[in-house]
Amino acid sequence: MTINSEPVLRDDTEGMEQFNTLPRRILVIYLPLAVFVFVLLFPFYWMAITAVKPDNQLTNYDDYSPFWVVGPTLEHIRYLFLETSYPGWLWNTVLISVASTIISLACSVFAAYAIERIRFTGARVTGLMIFLAYLVPPSILFIPLAFIVFQVGIFDSRLALILTYPTFLIPFCTWLLMGYFRSIPFELEESALVDGATRWQILTKVVLPLAVPGLISAGIFAFTLSWNEFIYALTFISSSENKTVPVGVLTELVRGDIYEWGALMAGALFGSLPVVILYSFFVDYYVSSMTGAVKE
Repeated sequence: MTINSEPVLRDDTEGMEQFNTLPRRILVIYLPLAVFVFVLLFPFYWMAITAVKPDNQLTNYDDYSPFWVVGPTLEHIRYLFLETSYPGWLWNTVLISVASTIISLACSVFAAYAIERIRFTGARVTGLMIFLAYLVPPSILFIPLAFIVFQVGIFDSRLALILTYPTFLIPFCTWLLMGYFRSIPFELEESALVDGATRWQILTKVVLPLAVPGLISAGIFAFTLSWNEFIYALTFISSSENKTVPVGVLTELVRGDIYEWGALMAGALFGSLPVVILYSFFVDYYVSSMTGAVKE
């Protein structure tokens, strides 16, 4: 007599068996990963060694290797922090980026929640138009914005950048938060409405606590874009003490055909560290929010 038995479940890895051999793992996994890491980290390595190279080694490739430094010096870093306005540029960049990010997140939260949850007439079209506004190049927008900045009287001030940066930050942040709010079950809000909660209470006590990864992702994007922005900062700021790091390093450390490479690389290196640190702390939230934003 034949006894029918159910198939035994096994933890099988048939889908990954092509990676079982060492040569295939090296070719398919380790080699592409090594190339990616090299391409990603080499610019930081180049900035670091250039920042500590003596002047006589910066262009003398006949006697010294361009990929290594002999007798490193801190003269370029000392010059950058003590003989230029770099600390002030760094403070301006931090202040402008943080203020622009806070303003953009506040406006984006209200806009995204209204479009996704209140469902007013034309909500979808409004959401699409907001995202299309993000696709408009800043090189086109800065001309009319410059006229407004002059008329308002905030030219050559940090306030000019704080108020103009949200023009390109809010559209993308709104689109990102719309996708994340869409992934939050609507039944939670319905239950809160039945219990007598107002829209403000639902937003602050139900939606926002669940949308923390999305808020962090939008905040990282807004902060990074504000930190690296160049066109508006170059157009609306003229005095050295009000410049940001991207503009100050380029305009103050390049004099005609003289490039102070050591100080330039040191400024670029220290200017990129805050963003790197920010990403390292919140990378898990960033990946989680991007996954939630594309859910339907």
